[in-house]
Amino acid sequence: MNKNILALVAISFFLVLSSFMAEPTLTRKKAYDIVVYGGTSAGIAAAIQSSRMGKTVLLIEPSSRIGGLTTGGLGQTDISKKKVIGGIAREFYQGIYTYYDDPANWKWQKRSAYKGGGKGNPGEAIPTMWKFEPSAALQVYEDMLAKEKVKLVTQKKLNRKDGVRKNGTTIYAIEMLDGTVYRGKMFIDATYEGDLMAAAGVSYTLGRESNSEYGETLNGVQANNFNLTLKRKISRNAHYHNFLPGVDPYIINGDPSSGLLPNINLKPGLEGEGDDKIQAYCFRMCLTDVPENRIPFKKPDNYNELDYELLLRNYEARKGLVRDMHSYSNLLLPWINAKMPNRKTDTNNKFGFSTDYIGRNYEYPEASYQEREKIAEEHREYQMGLMWTLANHPRIPKEVRDIASQWGMTKDEFERGDGWQDQLYIREARRMISDYVMTQHNCERITIVEDPVGLASYPIDSHHVQRYVDANGYVQNEGNVAALQLDPFPVSYRSIIPTEREATNLVVPVCLSSTHVAFGSIRMEPVFMVLGQSAAIAASLAIDENVKLQDLEYDILKESLLKNKQRLKWEK
Repeated sequence: MNKNILALVAISFFLVLSSFMAEPTLTRKKAYDIVVYGGTSAGIAAAIQSSRMGKTVLLIEPSSRIGGLTTGGLGQTDISKKKVIGGIAREFYQGIYTYYDDPANWKWQKRSAYKGGGKGNPGEAIPTMWKFEPSAALQVYEDMLAKEKVKLVTQKKLNRKDGVRKNGTTIYAIEMLDGTVYRGKMFIDATYEGDLMAAAGVSYTLGRESNSEYGETLNGVQANNFNLTLKRKISRNAHYHNFLPGVDPYIINGDPSSGLLPNINLKPGLEGEGDDKIQAYCFRMCLTDVPENRIPFKKPDNYNELDYELLLRNYEARKGLVRDMHSYSNLLLPWINAKMPNRKTDTNNKFGFSTDYIGRNYEYPEASYQEREKIAEEHREYQMGLMWTLANHPRIPKEVRDIASQWGMTKDEFERGDGWQDQLYIREARRMISDYVMTQHNCERITIVEDPVGLASYPIDSHHVQRYVDANGYVQNEGNVAALQLDPFPVSYRSIIPTEREATNLVVPVCLSSTHVAFGSIRMEPVFMVLGQSAAIAASLAIDENVKLQDLEYDILKESLLKNKQRLKWEK
C-alpha cells in the first residue's frame, strides 16, 4: 500500500514538473506592466513614457539596432508644422540640437559650413534641430533611454504563428522564436509591419481601398495626371516622379514580342479601384562626398543591365529636351540628396526611375522573416546597381556620371561595414481596422475627431505602386499621391486601439486604423513618436483605472496627454 502511494506521489510530481518544464519562461520570466514590441521611434517614445508613469516596461526590438527609420537613414524629418510636435518627440529634436551644439560632433565639416538648415522655429524656449545623421539619432535615443527604467532586449522576434497567448480578448503573454515568453498587463505594437497586432487576431487590411469604400478621391488606382479632392484642391498625382514621354517598355525597343522589361504590368487597373498593391520601399541612403569617409559605389555580383534599361532609356529620351546638359546635370540626378551635418545626406527617391524598387514589395507584410530578409536584400542589391549605373555606365550622360561618382556610402554610420543599413523603408504595410478609420476626410479637416491623441502635419503622400504600359504603348508609373498641404489634423484615440471584441489591452500606434490615403499623411516619424507616447499614456491609465482600453474615459486620457505636453489642437 505504501509503495502504491509513493508511486502515485512520484507520478504526480513528474506531471507537475513536466508541465513546468513545458513552458519554463512563462512561469519564471518576470511580468511587466507594459510590453512594447518594436524599438522604432514610436516604441522608444512608448517605453520612455511608460517608465515615467511608474510602470515596469519591456522594450523588445527584433533587430540589433533601435530607432527604426530615424536611426536608419531618415534624417530629413518629414513634418510641415513643427509646433504640432510636443512631448517626448520634441525632447528628441531638442536632444539633436544639443548633440550638434557640441563641437566634438562636427568631424567632417565645421558647424559654420553646414548650410542644410533643419533648425526649429524662431523663439523656441528650448531650441530644436530636425536634420541629423543616423548615428546622432541613435546616440540621442540611447541617452534618453539611459535616464529611464526601461528593460531593453534586442534580436528577439515574435513567434508570429502561435506566439500570442490570450485569455478571451486579453493578451497575457507573447513568445519569441527562441521560446522566450514575456508576460504583460498591456501590450503596444510599435512595429512598422503590425506583426503583434496580426498575430493577436486583430483585423487589418493591405493595399489600397477603392475610392467608393470611404467616399475618398485619392485612393485606389491613380493613373490620371490630375485628381480633384473633396475641397476642390488639385493634386498632380501621376504627373510626379514619372517617365518622360516615349520610353519604350519592351526588352527590344519597339518589339512587343520580345516581352516586357522587368517589373512592368500591361494594365494598371481601373481608376479609383482598390487593389492589394503597396507603395514602393527603398533604403534611405546616407551618402558622403568626403573622400576619407566614402565607400565608392560597388557593382553587385548579380548585376543585370536589363534591370536599369528603363533608367537608361529615360535619360536618352531627354536628348533634345535639354540644351545645356552641364547646367541641368544636378537636376537630372534621380535622387533627392538632402544635406545632413558632416557632409552626409539623406538620399530619397526622385523622378521616374530612382531608389524606389517599384512593384517588388507586395509580399513583404505577410512574408516570413526569412522571406522579408530576402526582399530587403533584393532592394539593397537593386539600389547598389542603380548607384553604380549612375556613376559608371557609359549610357548615362557624362555630366551625371561625374557628379554621381563624387558620392559614396559612408564608412562611419552602420554596422554592416559596406555603408548600407539594415532598416528598409517600410512606408506602409498592414493597417488595422478598428471602430474608427482615419480617412481623407480627416486629412482635409472635413471631419474633426473629438478624441485626439496627437496631430498629423504632412501632405497626403504616397509613392508609386506599380509600372504599366499606357494607352500609347509607353511605360508609366502609377500610385503617386501628392496632395496640397492643409492645416494639421487630429488623430483619433479609437484609431490606435482595436475593437473591443478582438483585443482589450493592445495599442497600435504605427499600423493604426487608417485608409491608404490617410496613412500617407500620418506615417511620419515624429507623428509615430507622438502616437507612441500617447499609446503608453493610455496603457498606463488603463492599468491604473483597471479598465479595458476601450472603456478608458477620454477626459482622463486627455488630461494626462496635456500634462505630458502632447499637442491636441491646431492653433495658427
